[in-house]
Amino acid sequence: MHIPDGYLSPQTYIPLYGVSIAFWGIALKNIKKEVSAKQIPYLAMAAAFSFLVQMFNVPIPGGTTGHAVGAGIIALLLGPWTAVVAVSVVLIIQAFVFGDGGITAIGANCFNMAIVMPFVAFWTFNIMKGSSQGGPRFITAAFLSGYIGLTAAALSAALMFGIQPLIASGPDGRPLYAPYPLSIAIPAMAIEHLLLFSIIEGVVTVMLMRYFLKHEPTLIYSMRKVSCEKV
Repeated sequence: MHIPDGYLSPQTYIPLYGVSIAFWGIALKNIKKEVSAKQIPYLAMAAAFSFLVQMFNVPIPGGTTGHAVGAGIIALLLGPWTAVVAVSVVLIIQAFVFGDGGITAIGANCFNMAIVMPFVAFWTFNIMKGSSQGGPRFITAAFLSGYIGLTAAALSAALMFGIQPLIASGPDGRPLYAPYPLSIAIPAMAIEHLLLFSIIEGVVTVMLMRYFLKHEPTLIYSMRKVSCEKV
Protein backbone atom coordinates (compact mmCIF):
# COMPACT_ATOMS: atom_id res chain seq x y z
CA MET A 1 0.00 0.00 0.00
CA HIS A 2 3.04 2.26 0.21
CA ILE A 3 2.84 4.58 -2.77
CA PRO A 4 6.26 5.07 -4.42
CA ASP A 5 7.65 8.19 -6.05
CA GLY A 6 6.46 8.87 -9.56
CA TYR A 7 2.93 7.51 -9.17
CA LEU A 8 1.22 10.67 -7.92
CA SER A 9 1.18 14.07 -9.60
CA PRO A 10 2.11 17.27 -7.73
CA GLN A 11 -1.59 18.19 -7.93
CA THR A 12 -2.18 15.21 -5.64
CA TYR A 13 0.80 14.86 -3.33
CA ILE A 14 1.31 18.55 -2.48
CA PRO A 15 -2.23 19.09 -1.08
CA LEU A 16 -1.97 15.78 0.79
CA TYR A 17 1.25 16.98 2.41
CA GLY A 18 -0.69 20.01 3.61
CA VAL A 19 -3.54 17.89 4.98
CA SER A 20 -1.16 15.54 6.77
CA ILE A 21 0.82 18.41 8.32
CA ALA A 22 -2.42 19.92 9.63
CA PHE A 23 -3.39 16.59 11.21
CA TRP A 24 0.08 16.19 12.73
CA GLY A 25 -0.23 19.58 14.40
CA ILE A 26 -3.64 18.76 15.87
CA ALA A 27 -2.50 15.29 16.89
CA LEU A 28 0.51 16.58 18.82
CA LYS A 29 -1.72 18.95 20.78
CA ASN A 30 -4.15 16.15 21.60
CA ILE A 31 -1.41 13.74 22.66
CA LYS A 32 -0.29 16.17 25.35
CA LYS A 33 -3.80 15.97 26.83
CA GLU A 34 -4.54 12.27 26.32
CA VAL A 35 -1.27 10.38 26.77
CA SER A 36 0.03 10.09 30.31
CA ALA A 37 3.63 9.36 31.31
CA LYS A 38 2.61 5.76 32.00
CA GLN A 39 1.41 5.33 28.43
CA ILE A 40 4.49 6.72 26.67
CA PRO A 41 6.18 3.27 26.54
CA TYR A 42 3.01 1.90 24.95
CA LEU A 43 3.21 4.65 22.32
CA ALA A 44 6.75 3.57 21.47
CA MET A 45 5.71 -0.09 21.36
CA ALA A 46 2.74 0.79 19.16
CA ALA A 47 5.03 2.46 16.62
CA ALA A 48 7.40 -0.52 16.73
CA PHE A 49 4.49 -2.92 16.22
CA SER A 50 3.20 -0.94 13.23
CA PHE A 51 6.70 -0.87 11.75
CA LEU A 52 7.03 -4.64 12.14
CA VAL A 53 3.72 -5.65 10.56
CA GLN A 54 4.24 -3.26 7.64
CA MET A 55 7.54 -4.93 6.76
CA PHE A 56 5.65 -7.96 5.44
CA ASN A 57 4.86 -6.47 2.02
CA VAL A 58 3.14 -8.53 -0.66
CA PRO A 59 3.23 -7.05 -4.20
CA ILE A 60 -0.19 -6.61 -5.81
CA PRO A 61 -1.28 -5.40 -9.26
CA GLY A 62 -1.26 -1.64 -9.73
CA GLY A 63 2.33 -0.92 -8.72
CA THR A 64 1.89 -1.05 -4.96
CA THR A 65 1.85 -3.58 -2.13
CA GLY A 66 -0.53 -4.98 0.45
CA HIS A 67 0.14 -5.53 4.13
CA ALA A 68 -1.27 -5.09 7.61
CA VAL A 69 -0.73 -1.66 9.21
CA GLY A 70 -1.69 -1.83 12.88
CA ALA A 71 -3.22 1.64 12.89
CA GLY A 72 -6.61 0.31 13.95
CA ILE A 73 -5.47 -1.38 17.13
CA ILE A 74 -3.33 1.65 18.04
CA ALA A 75 -6.40 3.88 17.65
CA LEU A 76 -8.49 1.57 19.85
CA LEU A 77 -5.87 1.34 22.58
CA LEU A 78 -4.38 4.82 22.63
CA GLY A 79 -6.84 6.93 20.64
CA PRO A 80 -6.95 7.95 16.96
CA TRP A 81 -4.84 11.08 17.39
CA THR A 82 -2.06 9.06 18.99
CA ALA A 83 -2.30 6.61 16.09
CA VAL A 84 -1.83 9.50 13.66
CA VAL A 85 1.54 10.33 15.19
CA ALA A 86 2.74 6.75 15.79
CA VAL A 87 1.98 5.50 12.28
CA SER A 88 3.20 8.70 10.60
CA VAL A 89 6.58 8.38 12.33
CA VAL A 90 6.81 4.80 11.06
CA LEU A 91 5.95 5.79 7.49
CA ILE A 92 8.44 8.67 7.46
CA ILE A 93 11.25 6.42 8.74
CA GLN A 94 10.37 3.75 6.18
CA ALA A 95 10.46 6.28 3.34
CA PHE A 96 13.76 7.94 4.27
CA VAL A 97 15.69 4.94 5.62
CA PHE A 98 14.29 1.90 3.83
CA GLY A 99 12.90 3.40 0.62
CA ASP A 100 9.51 1.88 1.40
CA GLY A 101 7.16 4.50 -0.02
CA GLY A 102 8.25 7.59 -1.89
CA ILE A 103 9.49 10.85 -0.36
CA THR A 104 7.02 12.85 -2.43
CA ALA A 105 4.27 10.43 -1.39
CA ILE A 106 4.84 10.69 2.37
CA GLY A 107 1.83 12.98 2.77
CA ALA A 108 -0.35 10.64 0.72
CA ASN A 109 0.81 7.51 2.55
CA CYS A 110 0.29 9.18 5.91
CA PHE A 111 -3.16 10.34 4.84
CA ASN A 112 -4.17 6.78 3.91
CA MET A 113 -2.60 4.76 6.69
CA ALA A 114 -2.14 7.25 9.55
CA ILE A 115 -5.29 9.37 9.15
CA VAL A 116 -8.01 7.55 7.21
CA MET A 117 -7.37 4.15 8.74
CA PRO A 118 -7.21 4.98 12.47
CA PHE A 119 -10.23 7.28 12.38
CA VAL A 120 -12.36 4.88 10.33
CA ALA A 121 -11.33 2.01 12.62
CA PHE A 122 -12.05 4.05 15.74
CA TRP A 123 -15.48 5.20 14.54
CA THR A 124 -16.39 1.70 13.32
CA PHE A 125 -15.47 0.19 16.67
CA ASN A 126 -17.46 2.68 18.71
CA ILE A 127 -20.53 2.44 16.48
CA MET A 128 -20.52 -1.37 16.39
CA LYS A 129 -19.77 -2.02 20.06
CA GLY A 130 -22.50 0.29 21.33
CA SER A 131 -22.45 0.36 25.11
CA SER A 132 -20.80 -3.06 25.50
CA GLN A 133 -17.52 -3.23 27.38
CA GLY A 134 -16.77 -6.84 26.54
CA GLY A 135 -18.32 -9.98 25.11
CA PRO A 136 -19.03 -11.09 21.51
CA ARG A 137 -20.28 -7.71 20.32
CA PHE A 138 -17.14 -6.00 21.61
CA ILE A 139 -14.89 -8.53 19.86
CA THR A 140 -16.90 -8.35 16.63
CA ALA A 141 -16.55 -4.58 16.70
CA ALA A 142 -12.79 -4.96 17.12
CA PHE A 143 -12.55 -7.23 14.08
CA LEU A 144 -14.67 -4.94 11.93
CA SER A 145 -12.67 -1.91 12.99
CA GLY A 146 -9.45 -3.44 11.67
CA TYR A 147 -11.14 -4.90 8.60
CA ILE A 148 -13.02 -1.78 7.54
CA GLY A 149 -10.21 0.57 8.56
CA LEU A 150 -7.61 -1.11 6.34
CA THR A 151 -10.10 -1.47 3.48
CA ALA A 152 -10.88 2.25 3.65
CA ALA A 153 -7.16 3.07 3.52
CA ALA A 154 -6.73 0.80 0.50
CA LEU A 155 -9.65 2.41 -1.29
CA SER A 156 -8.23 5.85 -0.55
CA ALA A 157 -4.94 4.82 -2.15
CA ALA A 158 -6.84 3.34 -5.12
CA LEU A 159 -8.65 6.63 -5.67
CA MET A 160 -5.33 8.46 -5.68
CA PHE A 161 -4.00 6.09 -8.33
CA GLY A 162 -7.17 6.09 -10.37
CA ILE A 163 -7.54 9.84 -10.75
CA GLN A 164 -4.01 10.36 -12.09
CA PRO A 165 -4.88 9.67 -15.74
CA LEU A 166 -7.70 12.21 -15.40
CA ILE A 167 -5.67 15.06 -13.93
CA ALA A 168 -2.15 14.57 -15.29
CA SER A 169 -1.73 13.55 -18.93
CA GLY A 170 0.70 14.57 -21.66
CA PRO A 171 -0.20 16.33 -24.92
CA ASP A 172 -0.73 12.92 -26.54
CA GLY A 173 -3.16 11.90 -23.78
CA ARG A 174 -0.82 9.43 -22.11
CA PRO A 175 -0.82 9.46 -18.28
CA LEU A 176 2.27 11.10 -16.82
CA TYR A 177 2.05 9.27 -13.51
CA ALA A 178 0.03 6.21 -12.42
CA PRO A 179 -1.41 4.86 -15.69
CA TYR A 180 -4.28 2.83 -14.23
CA PRO A 181 -7.81 4.31 -14.33
CA LEU A 182 -10.30 3.97 -11.48
CA SER A 183 -11.84 0.91 -13.17
CA ILE A 184 -8.56 -0.95 -12.63
CA ALA A 185 -7.10 0.70 -9.53
CA ILE A 186 -10.14 0.25 -7.28
CA PRO A 187 -10.74 -3.48 -7.97
CA ALA A 188 -7.01 -4.21 -7.77
CA MET A 189 -6.73 -2.68 -4.32
CA ALA A 190 -10.17 -3.58 -2.99
CA ILE A 191 -10.22 -7.28 -3.86
CA GLU A 192 -6.81 -8.05 -2.35
CA HIS A 193 -7.67 -6.29 0.88
CA LEU A 194 -11.26 -7.48 1.22
CA LEU A 195 -10.22 -11.11 0.76
CA LEU A 196 -6.86 -11.20 2.55
CA PHE A 197 -5.07 -8.24 4.10
CA SER A 198 -8.08 -6.69 5.84
CA ILE A 199 -8.99 -10.07 7.33
CA ILE A 200 -5.47 -10.38 8.74
CA GLU A 201 -5.74 -6.84 10.13
CA GLY A 202 -9.08 -7.69 11.74
CA VAL A 203 -7.78 -10.90 13.32
CA VAL A 204 -4.68 -9.17 14.71
CA THR A 205 -6.87 -6.40 16.13
CA VAL A 206 -9.10 -8.96 17.86
CA MET A 207 -6.18 -10.87 19.33
CA LEU A 208 -4.61 -7.78 20.84
CA MET A 209 -7.92 -6.37 22.06
CA ARG A 210 -8.76 -9.64 23.80
CA TYR A 211 -5.36 -9.62 25.49
CA PHE A 212 -5.68 -6.06 26.78
CA LEU A 213 -9.34 -6.55 27.71
CA LYS A 214 -8.27 -9.43 29.95
CA HIS A 215 -5.00 -8.11 31.38
CA GLU A 216 -5.16 -4.32 31.23
CA PRO A 217 -8.61 -3.04 30.22
CA THR A 218 -7.90 0.49 31.47
CA LEU A 219 -5.43 0.93 28.61
CA ILE A 220 -8.22 0.64 26.04
CA TYR A 221 -9.03 4.19 24.97
CA SER A 222 -12.82 3.91 24.89
CA MET A 223 -12.96 2.21 28.29
CA ARG A 224 -10.55 4.75 29.73
CA LYS A 225 -12.74 7.58 28.47
CA VAL A 226 -15.81 6.00 30.04
CA SER A 227 -14.01 5.70 33.39
CA CYS A 228 -12.95 9.36 33.23
CA GLU A 229 -16.51 10.44 32.44
CA LYS A 230 -17.85 8.51 35.43
CA VAL A 231 -15.33 10.15 37.71
